[in-house]
Amino acid sequence: MSPALSPAQLRTLGWFGLSGVVGFVVDAGLLHLLVSYWNINLYLARACSFICAATTTWLLNRFFTFAAPRRPARRLLAEWAAYFTASLGGGALNYLVFVIAVWLSPWLHQTPTIAVALATLVSMTFNFLVYARYVFRPQAKRPSGS
Repeated sequence: MSPALSPAQLRTLGWFGLSGVVGFVVDAGLLHLLVSYWNINLYLARACSFICAATTTWLLNRFFTFAAPRRPARRLLAEWAAYFTASLGGGALNYLVFVIAVWLSPWLHQTPTIAVALATLVSMTFNFLVYARYVFRPQAKRPSGS
């Protein structure tokens, strides 16, 4: 049996989940606005909404989930690019797991929500690990005097 999560770990997971929910609302809401009210092509609108959602979740995860240290603007741009790249990887993994699940279990055609949930769990785990280990990892301390 694994040990229970610490309060700090629960807080981190809670913020990560909340950031994902906010990102979904930004993504779906902006997509709807761009397509329904401004007649923008669905695929172009989806690219725009994804970028806005990824930027939103980056900010929330940066300040609340992982409490990343202050960095100069140039470093922030590199952090955002790493986060966005990881988000693309997580999105591709999500879609791949969804397609494989539906392909392997034909009954999921009737209840695709289960495949979406499975894909979301896999990609959220992937994203969390990548964000924690590579995007928001603490910077190494430099010796004083250098």
